[in-house]
Amino acid sequence: MVQYKLVIGDKSGKCKQVEVKDDNAKFFMGKKLGDKVKGEAIDMPGYEFEITGGADYCGFPMRQDVEGPVRKQLMIVKGLGIQKSDNGVRHRRTVCGNTIHDKISQISLKVLKAGKTPLFEEAKAEEKPEEKK
Repeated sequence: MVQYKLVIGDKSGKCKQVEVKDDNAKFFMGKKLGDKVKGEAIDMPGYEFEITGGADYCGFPMRQDVEGPVRKQLMIVKGLGIQKSDNGVRHRRTVCGNTIHDKISQISLKVLKAGKTPLFEEAKAEEKPEEKK
């Protein structure tokens, strides 16, 4: 059983988390970072998404410049998988490749084209009438 957590973000900075399983999850197998995905695959017709990142089951981030469904240790100065440090200091960090496989647990998506239904439902607080004493 394959399942992913999708984190969908839009231009306003809001994010929504959706879980996909089985057939919908198998659609993402073999896709790479930067690929475009139609919303119909995850039951969101009219939407178009771009795969921007993800993480495997151990929390290692996916990185665009590492090819394939692998995990590698890289000497990194800056970029994804490392926090800012002294200038010129390199660190060895473990990262995942740019291809989605069965060990990936989280996939980040960016909205490119919005559909008819709103992605973020506005929570309307029901106004309670004031109690009179």
